[in-house]
Amino acid sequence: MKQRQLGKDGPQISAIGIGAMSFSNFYGPTDEAQSHAILSTAIDQGVTHIDTANVYGPHTSETVIGTFLAKQGKARHDLFSIATKASITKDPETGARAFNNSAEHLEAELDGSLARLGVDSVDLFYVHRRDPSIPIEEVTATLAGLVKKGKIRSFGFSEIAPSSLRRANAIHHVAAVQSEYSLAVRFPELGLVQETERLGTALVAFSPVGRSLLTDRPCSPEKADTLPFLKVNPRFQEPNLSANIEAGKPFRQLAADMGTTAAALSIAWLIHRADHVVPIPGTRSPDHLREHCAGAALDLDDAAMAAIEEALPLGWAHGDRYSQAQWVGPEKYC
Repeated sequence: MKQRQLGKDGPQISAIGIGAMSFSNFYGPTDEAQSHAILSTAIDQGVTHIDTANVYGPHTSETVIGTFLAKQGKARHDLFSIATKASITKDPETGARAFNNSAEHLEAELDGSLARLGVDSVDLFYVHRRDPSIPIEEVTATLAGLVKKGKIRSFGFSEIAPSSLRRANAIHHVAAVQSEYSLAVRFPELGLVQETERLGTALVAFSPVGRSLLTDRPCSPEKADTLPFLKVNPRFQEPNLSANIEAGKPFRQLAADMGTTAAALSIAWLIHRADHVVPIPGTRSPDHLREHCAGAALDLDDAAMAAIEEALPLGWAHGDRYSQAQWVGPEKYC
């Protein structure tokens, strides 16, 4: 397995990780046995990074990772680099989605995550979404304090702008920024890819196979209608979804002509974009995880990268990546 560095001073991790949102029922029903099978496959494939969060379930993803680790005996501490997140919450009065970056909230939620995972510390702790009422410099100081306490080894932010990253990094090195990035979502190339590389910050790419659009099995309209997140997502509503499935045909054919799968090729493309990019595909299937790992093993030359760009040129996707409600939280910067 190819390796990547988790931040300027961080450990070496596998070039792809596991996005453990899929250990909850976000993309369809699953259970602890399925999640444990994926983690066992990860060990076999040399995948050493797991990305989870307190809100996945909520708590389900962290809990099943914790029960898996508990079965591994003394080896449990050496198997995976673990990242988790906090700050997404609900307004106590309205029940609406809200964000809390206060020191008290972040540490309390981290303590809960550590208990569910069954570990004393995590390698990476993210602020899942920024709370605009608290300056990012103050939040960074809070996170640096958690490093000093030994509860986390490094920290990062999810879905922030390059300008916010610069402000935070002026206080303390930011090990990672997580952002949606794939052949279907190219906006990080308008500043975030460049700024993370300049600062020695890992760019952790979630949804690297476009929530199925970049696979040989794109989500059907019928399937999308059963999933709460996708049924209101513009790219998965008609007529956009059918248009996106049609637009992906040249890419799926290119992958077949190259003797691989569309998912593997989409992972390989990301890994070849820059040395600090770490895709974290999620799946409920060990076979699909092996497919992702095959992508990490592919070597693409300039001609192959150009062919991919021709098959899926910039701007090919129909519909925004988020609905208006889903855009609440991520920072727009272009």
